[in-house]
Amino acid sequence: MTFFETIAVAVAMFSAIPCPQPVWSQKNMRYSLCAFPLIGVVCGLAFWGWTALMYAAAAPDLLRGAGLCLIPVLVTGGIHLDGYADTSDALASYAPPEKKREILQDPRCGAFAVIRLCTWFVAYFALCTCVRWDNRALLCMGLAFVLERCLSGFAIATFPMAKNTGLAHTFAAAADKTKVRWILAVAAVLLAAVMVFVGRFQGGAMVLAAAWILWRYYRVSKKQFGGITGDLAGWFVQRAELWMMGALLAVQLMEGMKWFS
Repeated sequence: MTFFETIAVAVAMFSAIPCPQPVWSQKNMRYSLCAFPLIGVVCGLAFWGWTALMYAAAAPDLLRGAGLCLIPVLVTGGIHLDGYADTSDALASYAPPEKKREILQDPRCGAFAVIRLCTWFVAYFALCTCVRWDNRALLCMGLAFVLERCLSGFAIATFPMAKNTGLAHTFAAAADKTKVRWILAVAAVLLAAVMVFVGRFQGGAMVLAAAWILWRYYRVSKKQFGGITGDLAGWFVQRAELWMMGALLAVQLMEGMKWFS
């Protein structure tokens, strides 16, 4: 029973997928971060299903790209985009860490949040439209959705917290941090290995992009905010997703120019 409640906690918190709403407890939140990557599995399957449908219907590239762009937002309910927007406002303020943390808690959407969100959607839509979605690319992107959530959960259980309140702190405090770190670290390494094995240069570039964004996540959160928060976790997920897809397209373009054999 606790196993299914643990999954339900992660699904209810990190997605818009209908599911039972269990009462949060120490027991069902202990490993809920380990269930977080399951949302990535749903995103990957939805990516594959929509692409297969669009190719079967001979639909225009723009329609296929628009659907792919919207899938992660519909699956997650935009929870990570909310964090991305708040963090964009805070970073654009160039204020001290204390003030930046206050901006994260402000429910109002500032100008820089709107600008960064528009920029993100234009870039993501363009990538979704331009990537050649063959089986290898779809598999790599499906695994990427899972990998970024493994890394995000690992960070919550490992990186210093900016404050002693908020959802990120709640999940971190309730987690069995040692076991969660090991489970998510091993899962991330295995996923990265499969991506490199299956995707070759495409998968390798995506793994490197995820590692780079994770490092930047740690540096920016520590220097600019004094640690991570739930909003910063969303900022990481959205950036990792964008950069991994960008790496995928970059390698495809280089393969087209015969840079790789």
